[in-house]
Amino acid sequence: MKRSLDSNGLPIPMDKSYCTEWAKDMGIPKGGDTIIYTSCLYQMAPMINQLVPWIEKIKGTPLTGLAGVLSRFAGFVIKPNKADIDRANNILRNIAKALQRAGISFGFLYEDEPYSGALLYELGAEDVFKEYFENTVLRTFRKYGIKRVITIDPHTHNILTNVMPSYFKVDLEVINYLDLLREIKVKPKINVDVVIHDSCLYARYLGKYDTYRAILDNAGVKHIEDPLITGRETATCCGGPLESLSPELSRKIAKIRIENLARLSKNVVTVCPICLANLSRNAEGAVQIMDINEVVGVE
Repeated sequence: MKRSLDSNGLPIPMDKSYCTEWAKDMGIPKGGDTIIYTSCLYQMAPMINQLVPWIEKIKGTPLTGLAGVLSRFAGFVIKPNKADIDRANNILRNIAKALQRAGISFGFLYEDEPYSGALLYELGAEDVFKEYFENTVLRTFRKYGIKRVITIDPHTHNILTNVMPSYFKVDLEVINYLDLLREIKVKPKINVDVVIHDSCLYARYLGKYDTYRAILDNAGVKHIEDPLITGRETATCCGGPLESLSPELSRKIAKIRIENLARLSKNVVTVCPICLANLSRNAEGAVQIMDINEVVGVE
């Protein structure tokens, strides 16, 4: 992963131009005091979906090591699915449009936007993460004079709000787009009852459990709740964080989660790109997986 970060700025061997496609023709300036920070996570999820089955196929061969797979071969033979990339881009555009309609001014770093390093930290490579974050992420933020960051996914938000302050003293305001979207007038894009799959980070560690529920409420989208399936402390993981280490175990966890969610509704709303990708890959028609930005939108 570090070799991939050093060579193309991402933890997987994907063309970084995919990270900026969504912003074309949106009139978002480069840089500024306030930026929207994608960390390329929504954009990478389609590539991760393509990588995971390939990693499973080579299990037990000399190439089992993920670093060897990613740095030597994957970028040459695996490409993200175009439909999935288009979907990710539309989700990002929906977020940006909602913020623009609300009169919130922000820039984007385009090709200079750094990956947050979340995967390094979450897999336990703490020293590598600290070096990368200081030399790449913080250096880029300082170069552009960034003072306020709008995050759009739980993994990046966790890095900037919980992890970064424990290692570095940084004068940086971090706000999640869900908190901004909560104050925006939104309307439903669907006319069905849904069940929410909670992001473990958002629900348990970042205080957003009620935030995205309020967004659905404001749009008039009914979400079905069950204390054992959608409770703040009882909702289970999608299995996504394990996909790079044990695709088989990740799939088993996702299947259990999908089975439980399907008891409440066949329409599942996610708030995290990793959850969206992993549950979608394993749904097999049992449920429909939708990002919250595909369910509600601005007037």
